[in-house]
Amino acid sequence: MAISCASFVRLRLSLGPFFRRSAAPTNLQLLRRLPVDASQLRLQAVRATEADAWQPFDHQPRAIEEAAEEMEEEDGQKKQQRKLKIAVVGFGNYGQFLTRTLVRQGHTVLAHSRSDHSVAAAELGAYFFADPHDLCECHPDVVLLVTSILSTQTVIRSLPVHRLRRDTLFADVLSVKEFPRNLLIGTLPEEFDIICTHPMFGPESARDGWGGLPFVFDKVRVGDCPARAARAEAFLDIFAREGCRMVEMSCAEHDAHAAETQFLTHTVGRTLAMLELQPTPIDTKGYETLLRLVDNTCSDSFDLYNGLFMYNTNSTELLHRLEFAMDSVKKKLFDDLHDVLRKQLFEGLPPLDSDAAAGSLHDDAPIGDDLRQ
Repeated sequence: MAISCASFVRLRLSLGPFFRRSAAPTNLQLLRRLPVDASQLRLQAVRATEADAWQPFDHQPRAIEEAAEEMEEEDGQKKQQRKLKIAVVGFGNYGQFLTRTLVRQGHTVLAHSRSDHSVAAAELGAYFFADPHDLCECHPDVVLLVTSILSTQTVIRSLPVHRLRRDTLFADVLSVKEFPRNLLIGTLPEEFDIICTHPMFGPESARDGWGGLPFVFDKVRVGDCPARAARAEAFLDIFAREGCRMVEMSCAEHDAHAAETQFLTHTVGRTLAMLELQPTPIDTKGYETLLRLVDNTCSDSFDLYNGLFMYNTNSTELLHRLEFAMDSVKKKLFDDLHDVLRKQLFEGLPPLDSDAAAGSLHDDAPIGDDLRQ
């Protein structure tokens, strides 16, 4: 049966969607299919290869796939760099030292201290809150305690924790660990997460960067929720990104080691400071090391040293061991001195033999004769 031209045209138009061949997608269309953030669409020019030329029309060039992989990798890195809102409670010298790095990494820092550090906070790019109620109403992700050991208990009890979110993460940077661990567990609601940390460096030892310096931490209590676990990892990642040597260790084990390292170092340094040592024209390398030890330990407050002693149960035992060691060294020195003196007093005299005795009597004869006469 013959079909008129007009009928054929109408039939072709009506069946067009079924017979029309789809055009090959453009690079822009392919890029739009990639899992990228719509608010940050990134276009990248790619080069087609000879192998792509003879592929079917719906083939996606390898260059497009590589671009997609690169973008996915960059997006993954950005997701890992989660930005936190961190409340730094205690904005003294060490709090400001940590804030410089926190701000540089892009985190929001809310500072609070008993003293007015609003000017210093503004210079560092942080926000200062004199009232702890205002601070807590900002709902920080992390409350970082950067207080002295002696004032920690008072500071925690002064915070209106009921104004915080119920899953807030608390962390500390105290030089002792069992004391803040027990304090935070006994004071904070059970819903709060707790990580006890000790960055074992300060402004002096880390003036050239944090790379290779130890950062000790203990995940005392972190909820099973993926979001809370991710927040804890994001907080620890702050120090890992700076190159710190991450050391996960229980609070009890930390205090046992710290007594033999930190408390002993401070004790020796402060003992040497009592001698009022001064540089001399003939200083040896060892003596210069001792002078630096005095400077480093005495630059910290005595409250820190006192806290290392009072709030670490291992410090008393170590102090007794140090005294015993000093007494043992003194005893060895004096025993050796007594041995030398004994030899000089007794073994240094000539032996009392018969010839020596006869000679002594002959020499004394005139005296004897004179006496008899």
